[in-house]
Amino acid sequence: MELPWLGQHCSERTCKQLDFLPLKCDACGEVFCKDHIRYDDHKCSSAYKKNVQVPVCPLCHTPIPVQKGEIPDIVVGAHIDKDCKYNPAQQKQKIFTNKCVKPGCRRKEMMKLVCEQCGGSFCIKHRHPLDHDCKGSSKPLSKA
Repeated sequence: MELPWLGQHCSERTCKQLDFLPLKCDACGEVFCKDHIRYDDHKCSSAYKKNVQVPVCPLCHTPIPVQKGEIPDIVVGAHIDKDCKYNPAQQKQKIFTNKCVKPGCRRKEMMKLVCEQCGGSFCIKHRHPLDHDCKGSSKPLSKA
């Protein structure tokens, strides 16, 4: 080597490569070569200080504010223990909630099927005015 005083060695234990254009990690302040400058490549213990992602609670799906220097996992854990508005009963909401109003019919539909003439909510089988003996309008109904 002609100029051994130039450059610096990579701080990664397994590398130690002499790099003439070393890069300084903006989180931990150590010097690395181009192959180890990313936080994941040198397992940076200070990466959480530069992480600007906003964590979301896995239960109630609300964003959790994290102050600079705090570890997101600990803040989310504290939110789950204290402030989380998660309700397990909310997950078991019924899909088929629109009951047919025709007497004797017990079917339920996912979407509300409202008769334009009488305004009642019916199942697919009784949605047509002739099928539920509609009394809403005096107009003659077609047999279509």
